[in-house]
Amino acid sequence: MFGCQCFYWNTLSDLSPPQPETFSLPAPLPNWPQGQGFASGRINLGEIEVVQISRFELIWSCDLLQDKRKQVTFYKPVGIPDGFYCLGHYCQFDSQPLRGFVLVAREVAPSVPEAAHISNYAYSPALQKPVDYTLVWNPADEGEENYGGSGFFWFPQPPEGYKSMGFLVTNIPNKPDLDEVRCVRADLTDKCEAYHLKLDTSLKFSNSPFRVWSTRPRHRGMLGKGVSGGTFFCSSSLISGEELNIACLKNLDPTLHAMPNCDQIHALISHYGPTLFFHPEEIYLPSSVSWFFNNGAELYKAGDLVGEVIDPSGSNLPGGGANDKQFWIDLPSDDRRHSVKYGNLETAKLYVHVKPALGGTFTDIAMWVFCPFNGPGTLKVGIMNIALSKIGQHVGDWEHFTLRISNFTGELWYIYFSQHSGGEWVNAYDLEYIEGNKAIVYSSNSGHASFPHPGTYIQGSAKLGIGVRNDAARSNFFVDSSIHYELVAAEYLGDGVVTEPGWLQFMREWGPKIVYNSRTELDKIMNVLPVRLRYPVESIFHKLPVELYGEEGPTGPKEKNNWVGDERG
Repeated sequence: MFGCQCFYWNTLSDLSPPQPETFSLPAPLPNWPQGQGFASGRINLGEIEVVQISRFELIWSCDLLQDKRKQVTFYKPVGIPDGFYCLGHYCQFDSQPLRGFVLVAREVAPSVPEAAHISNYAYSPALQKPVDYTLVWNPADEGEENYGGSGFFWFPQPPEGYKSMGFLVTNIPNKPDLDEVRCVRADLTDKCEAYHLKLDTSLKFSNSPFRVWSTRPRHRGMLGKGVSGGTFFCSSSLISGEELNIACLKNLDPTLHAMPNCDQIHALISHYGPTLFFHPEEIYLPSSVSWFFNNGAELYKAGDLVGEVIDPSGSNLPGGGANDKQFWIDLPSDDRRHSVKYGNLETAKLYVHVKPALGGTFTDIAMWVFCPFNGPGTLKVGIMNIALSKIGQHVGDWEHFTLRISNFTGELWYIYFSQHSGGEWVNAYDLEYIEGNKAIVYSSNSGHASFPHPGTYIQGSAKLGIGVRNDAARSNFFVDSSIHYELVAAEYLGDGVVTEPGWLQFMREWGPKIVYNSRTELDKIMNVLPVRLRYPVESIFHKLPVELYGEEGPTGPKEKNNWVGDERG
């Protein structure tokens, strides 16, 4: 007996299931402007149509570690429209508000003639029942004491030429009905991968561990066709990099009819645009790009000692190509050099890139902010704070955050907070809101990384209390992105709908590269530290980004991997 508690609920139980609170956004959604398929509730993927289901019936709940924070509950979708079929079940931690989705599907005629291709699949239905179920895991098999019920995990065995989209869970040992789920024809699917670990029994059952993950499409980003079904993957023996035995859906409709049109984009930004707060001690504030150019920013070419004044629109910047290190932007060379570093908050705006996500079933609204200068960092070592004279500073700073919105409903699901070389997705239920459904984004002091809550974040080792500080707090320095923004790109709308500014095509660095002796800078810090702290501090520094070794301006938004690809996280 391992002493963990597992619960199941059915109509015979006298107990009430510990249902987590259901999350809703703070304010009702508006009536979006008219358009094609955005927020219509259904999305056509070519030969199947899908609906997002967010209502669930609790099937089984288990805490194998006797830790309420890690208790996981498994659900089946309810309220499935007539003619649609379940593709798999859903799970989440009980410590979070109940908010998730699974897709249900039905077969439809091809949405475009090209989809009715002649192939091995041409006369096969898009959806088929499984041929059988395989019992994947049941905790009672491990000798787990039964508290009135247990969870049984089933893999739907697909017919030849089909793929399963997820697993089913029951609280009785009988196999599910074959009609309860559908498998999808293989050419209508894409590869998926294990994402967040939801359940890990290895601490209890070390000889035969069982793990459950959420899933996501392997091919993501603006060009990815993979569609997340919201289901989970489970296995007793997943090897890293191994292909999963389930798949995700694929959007084969090239029109991306569920993406918002231009009017809807502006309505979304007006409704959801976050307020970006800068730290009360921030001195390196943002500005508009045109203000930066108008106030003397210069373009330099390798080998030239004198810079060229940049046109306010950036029309004389070299466009396209890659970062060949042959051109860069610098602060003014005249007496404005020092003052321009501090930016101009009155002109600041968010530069918006709108793109498809998860096969066009979601919309990503990436909001970029420009600061003429990134200040040096502050090192935290326990209770000590050491100002770094150079480390971390550079001319030009591009930072961003990204809103991910469901194209089924127009509902905000996540915001991505970019933090230096990484970042994190934060669910809508864990955001702070300032007005209606407008979230708050906190920009860290000097470095301008974005965070969902105020506080001190350590870039290094939070456990040791050693690293570069990222201090975030509310102040009178802010930019309301729902008003102060400029739409600079939305490629899916077609040529000429959104005019990209000239400076967006500049793929080189927005600041000069200045190399200095980082060893000297590090030694200055080491000399003021107790001997016992010098080794861990030096170890942390070696793990920090390359800006430790000198000043180098960042490249612009369009050169970043996440412009076309997905966010890191």
